[in-house]
Amino acid sequence: MGFMRNPVRGVVAVAAVIAAALLLFPPAGLDARQTHALALIIVTLTLWGTNVIPGHLTAMMFFLVAVLADIAPPLTVFSGFASTAIWLTVGGLVIGMALRSSGLGDALAGFLGRRLDKSYATMIWGLMVACTLLGFIMPSSLGRAVMMVPIAMALADRCGLVPGSPGRTGVALAASFGCHVPSFAVLPSNVPNMVLIGAADTIYDIQLNYTDYLLLHFPLLGLVKAVIITVLILRFFPARIEPKAAAPVERVTVESRKRWIVGIVLAVALGLWLTDSLHGISPAWVGLGAACVLLLPSLGVISGSTFGKEMNVSMLFFVSGALGVGAIVRSTGLGTEIVTAIAGVLPLKPGEDFQNFISLGGMAFVTGLGTTLPGVPAILSPLAGDLARETGFSIYAVLMTQVIGFSTILFPYQSPPLMVGMQLAGESMQKLIRITVPIAAITFLVLVPLDFLWWRMLGMFAG
Repeated sequence: MGFMRNPVRGVVAVAAVIAAALLLFPPAGLDARQTHALALIIVTLTLWGTNVIPGHLTAMMFFLVAVLADIAPPLTVFSGFASTAIWLTVGGLVIGMALRSSGLGDALAGFLGRRLDKSYATMIWGLMVACTLLGFIMPSSLGRAVMMVPIAMALADRCGLVPGSPGRTGVALAASFGCHVPSFAVLPSNVPNMVLIGAADTIYDIQLNYTDYLLLHFPLLGLVKAVIITVLILRFFPARIEPKAAAPVERVTVESRKRWIVGIVLAVALGLWLTDSLHGISPAWVGLGAACVLLLPSLGVISGSTFGKEMNVSMLFFVSGALGVGAIVRSTGLGTEIVTAIAGVLPLKPGEDFQNFISLGGMAFVTGLGTTLPGVPAILSPLAGDLARETGFSIYAVLMTQVIGFSTILFPYQSPPLMVGMQLAGESMQKLIRITVPIAAITFLVLVPLDFLWWRMLGMFAG
């Protein structure tokens, strides 16, 4: 009866029972480490998905059990703390502090506001368009979120959307999704895309072409999906704004020393982000460098007390935990075992193009649930040759079906950029599910069949 009154705890209890059963009756084909990893990951992902306990506590428990059970070496378990994603997150949090403390975020919001504050719908559509276009010139989803989310939230403040209101949440969602989801269809604007590029080149000597990739994926998985997300935001998080109630925007002057400093640092960082293909410096180290400059006591932009209060350590643990899950899945070989098992039961058959297309896209989607999104191309790409023989598809076509899976997000833990965006906005990550669940359903019920027709028009299934 207790589970009936609290179904969320019931879900956690079921996950715990499944994990215990795995430990007592190990599946054939999995060694001890893989079995222990599977049990731990099932419980961890369930706790993150239900939010029964805080996400950072779940991450810490995951670290502890993984090390004590010797599931993987500590360097693998804690590899998330050494990843570029975590340090770009740190840089993003510091840049967000600087934009708020200097007032530059308000000034930039005022610039946008004069164009987007005609109505709430105009604001949401405008943010989605601006963030999507930024994906064509700025190579990192996290970098785009770091820059755009604080500005979007300042715009929400300017238009009277107070914390806790549906409209403010809608603004946060528009900026977070806009900086991330459409860019899955743009090379190289996302981490999974870049992993796929490397795997295709290294394993199969296939060089992915920017224009071909864009033509294949952007019309439906980029553009149409962005439109649907915007419509969902306006439907589930409605609001009204009154432009006349907007706070006056202070003009940036030479005396606004902190604004000038933050503006110059952000401009330099943006320039380095845009030209990363020339200098080869990771967007993470650009963001961290910007953070170091902004934290210099002599500049007076961010005080030590402000940094101590606003640096969200719990978010860093959450992101590192999500990355650690993917690292364990890969290092133990669990991901390959699971994917191989899934492929063995899928109805793959040469000549059944639609059936194969749905199956491969679905396999990539399920893989992303257990490995986070960058893990999809890392695990599936080595299997592309075998899957090509099973389906009659070209290896290139099999590789491209991965994009369907890693561009479809069901739970927040799969996507560090979405988590960071909502954290920068001061919004609950659970609100992401109001958008991710319906867009995942719409993707597989509507967009994937349309995508199949689009691929057929482009001759992807010929011979």
